[in-house]
Amino acid sequence: MSITSEKQLPEAVASWRDPEMDSVKGTETPKDPNKGYIALLGWSINAIKAAQKFDRRYIVVAPEWAADFCTANNIPFLPWDFIRLNDRSMEIAERLKEEGVDIAIPLFEETVEWSGAINSVLLDSPRMFGQSILFRDKALMKRRAQLGGIRVGIFEEAHEKEDIVRFMKRVNQTLLKLDGDPDDPIHVKAFDKAGCLGHRMIRKIEEIDNIPDEEYPLLMESHLDGWEFAVEAWIHDGKIQFLNISEYVTLGYSVFVPATAELESWRTAITKQIELLIKTFDIQFGLIHPEYFVTADGEMYFGEVAYRPPGFKAFELIEKAYGFNAYQASMLVFDPKSTKEEVAAFFPREVVDAKGYAGCFGVYPRRRVVSKLEMPKETIEHPYFESHELVAPAEETVPDRSAFGTHWGLLFFFGDDPIKMRDLLKAQEDLDFYV
Repeated sequence: MSITSEKQLPEAVASWRDPEMDSVKGTETPKDPNKGYIALLGWSINAIKAAQKFDRRYIVVAPEWAADFCTANNIPFLPWDFIRLNDRSMEIAERLKEEGVDIAIPLFEETVEWSGAINSVLLDSPRMFGQSILFRDKALMKRRAQLGGIRVGIFEEAHEKEDIVRFMKRVNQTLLKLDGDPDDPIHVKAFDKAGCLGHRMIRKIEEIDNIPDEEYPLLMESHLDGWEFAVEAWIHDGKIQFLNISEYVTLGYSVFVPATAELESWRTAITKQIELLIKTFDIQFGLIHPEYFVTADGEMYFGEVAYRPPGFKAFELIEKAYGFNAYQASMLVFDPKSTKEEVAAFFPREVVDAKGYAGCFGVYPRRRVVSKLEMPKETIEHPYFESHELVAPAEETVPDRSAFGTHWGLLFFFGDDPIKMRDLLKAQEDLDFYV
């Protein structure tokens, strides 16, 4: 790829130039024409940087607003509006096929369906689009899991408030609740949003009134008391190549990798569940990010599975702990031209090859009115503290959190003791970062 000089660029475009990118410095890893040509669907600077240090050709498919940045930094780019679904939607697959692209990798939840549609054309495998729908529609996903013999909680779909009221009453009737007993909570989730977006725990019938009409339809689930955790599994030729267990300290707040010895003791059982998931969903390649619960009696329940990188910078945490680039790992297992030998040589051994424990914490303001960012001494003076992504508040009034809400930024930690890491992440919940 030819390198564009900054002097050749219009001033508005040149302002986006990053002199530290390999594509600007001229230090990008040479691309092997015998290996796959990859399309990255969505926008991730870290994924682009990883691609530049990898030996596969790549092209970024992202909205038009990324054009100037890509031009300024010599990044192969194809504009596409992922919001648009119409009779021209297959045009992107045809354009990528003409370009010679071998595979499309989704970087965000909203691009999973697009990747399925595109790959069904690139690989001449129409079933891939239907498979991608299973990864997007949580109700279909749970039905497919049930058909495969995977244990799930009770779930139904809600199209209006009365559906949730009936579901909550039925769940508590099933649990033999008597008049006066506190209701067992239920969960409601958006059908096709990532992570905690649109996720609410309903403890009282009256709380159902707080759900805006535009959030329907929803998925309703019974509450599972148990230890929730996540898995990142890279799959090639239908087999697990590397399986990381991410330990949640508090859902929506904090996570670290690898997990404690206590959770890692479940690795054999977890691996069997992932193998069952691979068989049930007929997954031949790629990266999956499922979530599970282990209950007090040792049963494992499936929560959901995503076919894209997880949130909370889990890829970056895995790289910090293990040393391999998780974005490159995904490019490797997605690429139909990768060999078994190349894949096997790429990954380290789980747990034993980890250099330490990497964790992150999502900060939510605890006050209604804030004026500045102030990092607590307990955080920045701790030997495990590494960095943060917090910025000064743009306004003083903190918006009400909808459902689980969206964090204001992440803190990053690294150390050699998983128990200290777990306790440190938990302690951040009691600190004020915005005052």
